[in-house]
Amino acid sequence: MQLKEIPLEGIPYDRLRIEKVPAAPAYQPRDPDLVPAANRAVVVNPDRICMPIGAMWAVLGVHRAIPFVQGAQGCTTYARYTFCRIFKEPATIATASFHEDAAVYGGRRNLVEGIRNLVVRYWPEVIGVVTTCSSEIMGDDIASFLKEARARLRAEIGPEKAEQIVMVQINTPSFAGSHVEGYDRAAKTFLQALAVKRDAPGNRVNIIPGLLYPGDIREIKHILQAMGVEATILFDISDTLDAPLEPPQRIPYYPPGGTRLAEIREMGNACATVALQADAGGSGAVYLERKFGIPAVMGPTPVGVAATDALLRHLSRFTGRDIPEELRAERGRLLDAMADALHHTMMKRVAIFGDPDIVAGVTRFTCELGMTPVAVAAGTPSRRFPQEVEAVFAEYRDLFLDAPKVFNGGDLFEFEEYLKTLPRLDLIIGNSKGVDIARELEVPLVRVGFPIYDRFGYQKRPIVGYRGAELLLYEIVNALLDYRYPDDRTQQL
Repeated sequence: MQLKEIPLEGIPYDRLRIEKVPAAPAYQPRDPDLVPAANRAVVVNPDRICMPIGAMWAVLGVHRAIPFVQGAQGCTTYARYTFCRIFKEPATIATASFHEDAAVYGGRRNLVEGIRNLVVRYWPEVIGVVTTCSSEIMGDDIASFLKEARARLRAEIGPEKAEQIVMVQINTPSFAGSHVEGYDRAAKTFLQALAVKRDAPGNRVNIIPGLLYPGDIREIKHILQAMGVEATILFDISDTLDAPLEPPQRIPYYPPGGTRLAEIREMGNACATVALQADAGGSGAVYLERKFGIPAVMGPTPVGVAATDALLRHLSRFTGRDIPEELRAERGRLLDAMADALHHTMMKRVAIFGDPDIVAGVTRFTCELGMTPVAVAAGTPSRRFPQEVEAVFAEYRDLFLDAPKVFNGGDLFEFEEYLKTLPRLDLIIGNSKGVDIARELEVPLVRVGFPIYDRFGYQKRPIVGYRGAELLLYEIVNALLDYRYPDDRTQQL
């Protein structure tokens, strides 16, 4: 192909466009032996990110907490960039800044000096030490390194100030698992380190939201407030990754939100723990159940009518609170919108992908809308995911002519190749990684889940609860109308 020469004066922005040249005049079916991800040694278009990012997400949901990444600068820079793209907020993340010498001698000196520099500059209350692949492969003894770091702090700033700083070690080798497991490990590790006693059982409920956006957590808070339920939300990013723009009152500046240390320490005295995402946070709920006998509820993610109903029933059962009329009215408005939109959504064929808990929740909601899921894909393998979606398919079996395809793990290459074999597809629901797939298949994409980086303000928009489901319904219907409006204009008067 002959490339056009770039003029000496450059190319103005209004002419800066790169045309996509197809590799072949028409779609060429792939070698069927190479399509399944299990048959390949390479991952093509993965629908997951490394484990440390999930742990960093969790630490940023704790008040006056800073993640400290025991790895190279790139491991931290990528995470900062990712969070900034999605949340449009600065993410304070420290790094041990590994170089060639650390690969040979280990990361002890980097961690000890890095912790010291972080403390004297930022004075955090909590430091979440997040390991990476390089640290894990070298076999860094993080526990011993942290003892040495604390001893140095005692010598420099005094024992009293040094003991006030909590350090939580989170092992997240990035060559295994994904961001989902990283968040899950952080939940368990924080509770193991801080919620160590049950001495004053109360009527509070623990909520572990999982990988939900600030808008989702605010919707959960709205539900709790409407029911009059006192709760501790572990890793509350609603005001740390969506903070108001105000002049900093003090330097170093910390956003006002986040789960307080005292609240985490009291989570062992709760009456129940609800993990809204079983794969992202469920291990923390299981730990509290085994340690203190606190009842644990594992999901489902409250997307849609039935899943939100289940959450309210759990809260009512554990606390004795009645479901208020305010929430019943929100449920009624959602049902009214679903009835109004039924002729748009009924029998529409939809493919869904993303993190397992979100995909399972959205799958049930699409079935409640009368839609037909033809393929569902979880980027992170999960033992629970196939069972959850199969239960949904069994409940709504009348919507399906053929059994939907379930991808538990794998990559988006395998997912896309399957979608190309379908006779018809009306909609894709997933994160921003599905943009190219939607364009290739010429169907609309409704963005849900992590990450969403090509839309503005989506981190503030909930999809959970009755109100969040109503907003998601509007997104779905408007995407269908924008892309393929009925030729006969039957909706017009």
